[in-house]
Amino acid sequence: MGAPRQAAEGEVRGGRGARKRILEAAARLFYREGINATGVERLASEAQVSKRTLYQHFPSKSAVVEEYLRGMQQWVGDPVSPTPCEADRTPRARLLAVFDRSLPPGQLRGCPFHNAAVEAGEAMPEVQDIVHRHKQEFIDSLIALAKQAGATNPRLLGQQLAVLYEGAAALGTSLDDPAPWAHARKAAQVLIDQALEA
Repeated sequence: MGAPRQAAEGEVRGGRGARKRILEAAARLFYREGINATGVERLASEAQVSKRTLYQHFPSKSAVVEEYLRGMQQWVGDPVSPTPCEADRTPRARLLAVFDRSLPPGQLRGCPFHNAAVEAGEAMPEVQDIVHRHKQEFIDSLIALAKQAGATNPRLLGQQLAVLYEGAAALGTSLDDPAPWAHARKAAQVLIDQALEA
């Protein structure tokens, strides 16, 4: 028996893997083209499923957006819980590593959570809740890591680093230039050194 046939472009596929394909398509389209610009028909077509299949897995477009953001949370990670290859870094080095961005080629699109917050507005309150929770958890993680590093005022340092991070993401997107990340890293280094010396 030969290998399974690949679906032709635009062909509808059902069965196994439909949910995964929908979420993968959502991640590509929502980030690249925007949540509001991506209709359900386009999402279903990109995922090679029927609209009926999409709605069997997700009761609404808002539910797809929510699951997309939950997946992004796992991808972004947590600076306090580093990957195994980063576990031997000091807390100070891990704070700085937050600003080390390996950006894919092409136009910068900014933070997917910020983008979702702007696009969702009041129309998707559950999305706003996910974004708020993610941003607060990120700030809390920076504060915890600043405390591990020995900062005299970890709450202040964590808040300052969060503002630098968000500013680098926004300016990098507006200018379509990764340079703001390097500038933010240098500023973070000054803030961290001051907080640890105080």
